[in-house]
Amino acid sequence: MDERQRLKELLLEKSYREGTFTLTSGKTSDFYIDGKQTTLDAEGGYLCGRLLYELIQEEQEPIGGVGGMTLGADPLVTAVSIVSHLAQSPVPAFIIRKEAKGHGTGNFLEGKNNLQPGCRVALVEDVVTTGGTLIQVIERVEDQGFKVGLVVTLVDREEGGAEALAAAGYPLKAIFTRTELI
Repeated sequence: MDERQRLKELLLEKSYREGTFTLTSGKTSDFYIDGKQTTLDAEGGYLCGRLLYELIQEEQEPIGGVGGMTLGADPLVTAVSIVSHLAQSPVPAFIIRKEAKGHGTGNFLEGKNNLQPGCRVALVEDVVTTGGTLIQVIERVEDQGFKVGLVVTLVDREEGGAEALAAAGYPLKAIFTRTELI
């Protein structure tokens, strides 16, 4: 079985739920994908790292870092970074805080000292719905002097996120669309 098919099985088994759910966007949905149930699983985390890394490697221009908003992206950025090291093409990880650190450096970005100033980075997210959170993350990353060249996700819910990101000038690549997953 190929890695993408195996990840699909894990997402459906561990992360996909039916019912009535309120999403981060405020919308109500009849299904929910709790990505962390898969990304924090040993096999699931590894497969996410491999497949997201492959999407990042397809880029024509080099990607100098991979990051995302804490908490959902934390296991993903770590997995991608570890996979990149194993592939002997290291891509450092960074994490964006929801609020600036209240002490010490006061940073929004953790791990930024591992990045080359001004480099092109990829952002990762487990699930994209409207893209609203990602637009915030992009602003924070670009305010720090980095260029967001790509956004990658495990699942695009096909609810306007890809279009909102594209309208802002940021391409979205997904391992699965909602249609492909379910």
